[in-house]
Amino acid sequence: MKVLILGGVAAGTKVAAKLLREDRSCEVIILTKGKDISYAGCGLPYYVGDVIHGKEQLIVNTPEKYARLTGAAVLTETEAVAVKTEEHKVEAKDLKTGEVKEYSYDKLVIATGASPFVPDIPGLHLKNVFTMRTPDDAIALREAVEAGEIKRAVVAGGGFIGLEVAENLALKGVKVSVIDFAPHVLPNFLDPEMSEFVENKMAEEGIMPMTGVALEGVIGTEKVEKVQTSRRAMKADALVMAIGIRPNTAFLEGSGIEMFKGTIITDKYLQTNIADVYAAGDCAMITNCETGKPAWSPMGSTANIAGRILAKNIAGGKVEYPGVLGTGVAKLPGGLNTGRTGLTEIAAKAKGYDTVSVITVVDDKAHYYPGAGSFIIKLTADKATRKLLGVQVLGKGAVDKVTDIGVTAISLGATVDQLSSMDFAYAPPFSTAIHPFAHSINILMNKMDGALESFSPSEYGDGAAEGYEIIDCALAPALEGKKYLDLTAINGEVDGLGKDDKLLLVCTKGKRAYLTQNRLKYYGYTNTKVLEGGTTFTEIETEE
Repeated sequence: MKVLILGGVAAGTKVAAKLLREDRSCEVIILTKGKDISYAGCGLPYYVGDVIHGKEQLIVNTPEKYARLTGAAVLTETEAVAVKTEEHKVEAKDLKTGEVKEYSYDKLVIATGASPFVPDIPGLHLKNVFTMRTPDDAIALREAVEAGEIKRAVVAGGGFIGLEVAENLALKGVKVSVIDFAPHVLPNFLDPEMSEFVENKMAEEGIMPMTGVALEGVIGTEKVEKVQTSRRAMKADALVMAIGIRPNTAFLEGSGIEMFKGTIITDKYLQTNIADVYAAGDCAMITNCETGKPAWSPMGSTANIAGRILAKNIAGGKVEYPGVLGTGVAKLPGGLNTGRTGLTEIAAKAKGYDTVSVITVVDDKAHYYPGAGSFIIKLTADKATRKLLGVQVLGKGAVDKVTDIGVTAISLGATVDQLSSMDFAYAPPFSTAIHPFAHSINILMNKMDGALESFSPSEYGDGAAEGYEIIDCALAPALEGKKYLDLTAINGEVDGLGKDDKLLLVCTKGKRAYLTQNRLKYYGYTNTKVLEGGTTFTEIETEE
């Protein structure tokens, strides 16, 4: 069986390697446009910041090494220009000679990935305009920084790559601003209040986010001098474009392969609508296993998982790819990490769920252990079924462990009740006696069951607490000009507080405010609310 694979980065190389382990008799040929194959695209920002020191570390395999290791033939600098599905042939151009050849196949895998979206704006020809997609991009940017050419940079795009590049430029001493047309950074990945927290931390670290701003052009004579936005022109020595990516599928026009907005549609076996043609990676659609709807997941993890399953199916298997949950994790400016899986609160409501969400601030390991910090966790569940729908997490620690527990729970359809007492690992260097995920689940259950009555930060920001008296419930007085209430001193009615007064209880993280609410309820106070996340998450205006 002759298998032709178009694309040699993540999905394409995974398909070839796994297929030849499944069936060594296959003849496998990879055609790839670039000079490199199997490079570490997700590591590029860290090469810019010299966290990854050597450029050779970005190349997972050379074509020669990969061919010897797997048995696949690799033709680099060979770009597919047309697919003739009825003839089982592909036309490809040798980029070195310009010659176009035909390649026949029994099975075809399209894994051509995606390319950076570059808007049609003036000034892109100027020196020090960069994208961030290939090792050459990262190498060029770092060389310019280390040559002293770049002291001030604008990163266009507030997604993962944009924020990672911004962080790593800042590590090299570059003054960085991040612009994005969306209302917040990490749009659609986090709910707005979580994104705002990220933006505040960025600003504290001197990386300035400017959202709701369009990139309109680049100004300069020979090199970048200013970046023109819809708000103003910004002085800069460089522009890094990380606005987004577009699937590399233009060559499929007229092939009969079904697509949606340029992305190849596949079934649960990763096959297209055309017999013997498969697709995986950034150029292909898969399924969201939570909603059952088509989803685009341009992630290295998705490409590798899909590639492995696709190879099994070409080899004669019948393996279904269950799909994705929109899972992601990233290291952000300011030493902050973030993770998410499942639906955000906004997305869940848009899907018709009657949701309940909570924001918690919990210890990430035993508080007395050196290096202990906090996780900010937002959980979203369905009120009717009590199933967990989504997890969002921020913190300086291992946010991936919280995210991955959420992946497991949502994939298996777990309810909050099933998750609250699971036997998670505990030792002071790693976790807390009640795991931070379980701790947050318990808080969510308290809210669902009425034991916790609270305002979320977004509700507070929208004015839901208007008319409430703010009560400082921290371990020690922390809010200037606000009445302070010591939990341990509450043993009956509190002087100056009426039983029906509207009281907003605020502490550092939310825990002590909840304990105060619990005690006040016992003594007949009927109208208290806790501010979720406390002052860790929400800044409270105080009297001077």
